[in-house]
Amino acid sequence: MSDTLQIRKRGTLTLPKKIREKYTLDEGDPLTLIDLGEGILISPKVSILPKLVSKLEELMEETGIGLDDLIQGIADEREKYNTK
Repeated sequence: MSDTLQIRKRGTLTLPKKIREKYTLDEGDPLTLIDLGEGILISPKVSILPKLVSKLEELMEETGIGLDDLIQGIADEREKYNTK
C-alpha cells in the first residue's frame, strides 16, 4: 500500500486514518524517520513493554498461573540467584 502525503505549515503531516487504525497510532505517538539517502521511511516507534505485557498475559492464561504465583516465582528465582 502506498499513499501520498502533503507537508503542511510547520512541516506537519497527516497520516491516513486507515494507517493510524492499522498501527493503532494516536496523537503524540512517536514515529521513527529514517533517511535512506534517496528517500525517507517513516515507521511507528514501537515500545517493547506493551508486547511483553501482552505475551505475559497470554502465557499466564495458557498455563493457568496467576499474578501471585508469578510474583512468588520471581522471588524464588531471585533467592536462588542470590545464594549462588
